[in-house]
Amino acid sequence: MSDSAGLAAHRFAALIAPVIDRVFVAAMQAGRDGGAAELSQRYGGTAATGLLVELRTRLAAPGGTVDAAGLAAVTRYRDPATCRRAVDRHLAYAMIHRRSDGALTATERGAAFLAELYQVHAEVTEELWAGHEDRVLRLAVAAGWLVAAALTSESDPGCDSGSGGGGSAFTAVAPPYEPEGATAGVLLLNRLGALRYHRADAHAAAWAAAGHTPASIVELPDGPQRRAIELETDRRAAGPYAVLTPPQRLEFLADLAALPG
Repeated sequence: MSDSAGLAAHRFAALIAPVIDRVFVAAMQAGRDGGAAELSQRYGGTAATGLLVELRTRLAAPGGTVDAAGLAAVTRYRDPATCRRAVDRHLAYAMIHRRSDGALTATERGAAFLAELYQVHAEVTEELWAGHEDRVLRLAVAAGWLVAAALTSESDPGCDSGSGGGGSAFTAVAPPYEPEGATAGVLLLNRLGALRYHRADAHAAAWAAAGHTPASIVELPDGPQRRAIELETDRRAAGPYAVLTPPQRLEFLADLAALPG
C-alpha cells in the first residue's frame, strides 16, 4: 500500500484523531465509573485531585515536574484566574507543591493518590478491553513509537513545538511515567493521552499562525478559515506518524477502531 491510497501522514493524522479521542475518553470514563471518582473523594474530591489526574503522567514520576509554561499550555482554553484558584486549592489540600519558579510537583500525598489512580486504570482497562489483549499490546507498542517520535521532534530546536505561544502541553505530560509492571492497558491509555496533547499543540500553533487567540478560535464558526486551520493542524500533527509505514498506519487505525468503548 502506498501513501497515494489515502494514508499519507497528514491525512492519517486527520483520520486517527477522532478514533484516539473516542478510545481515550471511553477509558477515562470507565476509570471514573470504576473507582477513580470514589478514589478522588477519599483525597478531597476534584478540587484536590483534578489537576493531578490531568498531569498524572508527569507528576506521578519520582521528582516529576510540570513547569508554568506547560501548565498554561494544558489549560490554554480556560480562564487563567480560575486555573490559579484550582492550583491554590490543590496546594491547600497538600496534594501538590509549587516551587518558586511556578513549577508543580506532587507531594507525598499527591503521589500516593496517583499510584492508586494508576492501579484503578490498570483494572478498568483490563476489564474494558478484555478479549483484546493482543490488540492492546500491539497498540501500546505502536503508540510508544509515536510518542518517542514526537518527543524527538520537540527536542529539535528547528521544530515548531505547536505551542500556540504558551509552551507545549505535550512536553508537559510526556514522556508518560511508566512504572515497572505497568499493564499494556495503562501504557496505551497514557500514550494516547500524550498524543492527544501533541495534536492540541498542533491545533494551537495553527490557529495562532492564523491570528487567533484561545477565545476567538472557540467562537470561530465552521467555514473556509476553520477548515484551513484544521488542514494546517493535520500537517503539524503528522510528524510522528511518519515513523509508521502505511500498512502499520492502517493496522494501528483498525486495531484502535476495534477496541470497545
